[in-house]
Amino acid sequence: MLSLFKVFMSKDVLEPLNTILMSGYITQGKQVEKFEEELKKLFDYPYILTLNSATSGLTLAIRLIKDELKCNDDDEVLSSPLTCMATNLPILANNLKIKWVDVDKETGLIDLDDLESKITSKTKIITFVHWGGYPVDLDKLNEILDRKEKEIGFRPYVLEDCAHAFLSEYKGKKIGCHGNFAVFSTQAIKSLTTGDGGLIFCPNEEFYNKAKLLRWFGIDREKRNYKGKDFRLEHDVTDWGYKYHMNDINATIGLHNLPHIKGLIEKNRKNAEYFYNHLDEHVKILNKPSEHFNSAYWLFTISIDNKLEFIEYMKKENIMVSQVHQRNDIHSCFKNFKTHLPNMDELEKNIICIPVGWWLAEKDLKHIVDRILLFK
Repeated sequence: MLSLFKVFMSKDVLEPLNTILMSGYITQGKQVEKFEEELKKLFDYPYILTLNSATSGLTLAIRLIKDELKCNDDDEVLSSPLTCMATNLPILANNLKIKWVDVDKETGLIDLDDLESKITSKTKIITFVHWGGYPVDLDKLNEILDRKEKEIGFRPYVLEDCAHAFLSEYKGKKIGCHGNFAVFSTQAIKSLTTGDGGLIFCPNEEFYNKAKLLRWFGIDREKRNYKGKDFRLEHDVTDWGYKYHMNDINATIGLHNLPHIKGLIEKNRKNAEYFYNHLDEHVKILNKPSEHFNSAYWLFTISIDNKLEFIEYMKKENIMVSQVHQRNDIHSCFKNFKTHLPNMDELEKNIICIPVGWWLAEKDLKHIVDRILLFK
């Protein structure tokens, strides 16, 4: 079966991982610090923290924004329904309301025109996923926010869900480094895995320092040693936090996978190019190549009639395909936020993701293309 996802694990991780496992110190320590420093070098960005999941990162980012803006429970987060539930459950966890924004039928990304029409004085946060690794048009978004800031008197914060977009680029700059809150996943099947985990990119040093405290209960780990006598006791905790930190086990995995990540993403991109060259005249492909948008291609999404039949057909041909994420707005936990999303209704009828990852050889790509063309 040609898998939609595959876990990459560097073979040289076994010995150092065993050393950490048997060291007697496996929680957040030197390996986490080293991993964060390597990530800061890779992205050339100073405000990166590791966490135990991307869900924790999104929850933490919303908490930080909510505290900064002194939000109340009547305030809103504008969000896309076409994403993992992890994008939107943190909104509920922070007791804020969701206002759904429709999707762009050509990309599956959040529809920026619909977004602009829905921003009001209650809009405190705008969040979205870079679907499949293909970036949202951040310049257009900033132009919208410039206009709306004049209208409503403040600028909503932007929170980018970058779970699909490790090393994706917008106009030559890596996603996550455009001055917004940005959260990445390093869960098992993501481009860079630490076994499980996440990253939060903060927009400035003040948010970075607060996030560093709140990811570990609100305790300043550098100022333990109560009254200079007991190293286990903390000083006064002024703001409650969470147990969201990464540990040295996950960080060790990340450190040994990180040197491979550029090659893996480049292979994804070459595989995507093969699909563009062989499928573009035959099926609708979402997220066409552009000089401004460089996807990491965690997903490759097409639109095809008779989607459920296609899924069964491809399964018989030993090819795994899936929509990957159910639209969030149909779940009962979001029932209070129902709204009409005509583009989403239409798009969902036909979208499907095909394997595109680094593990596919050219013969695999040819097999996928041949099967799609025969189904058509």
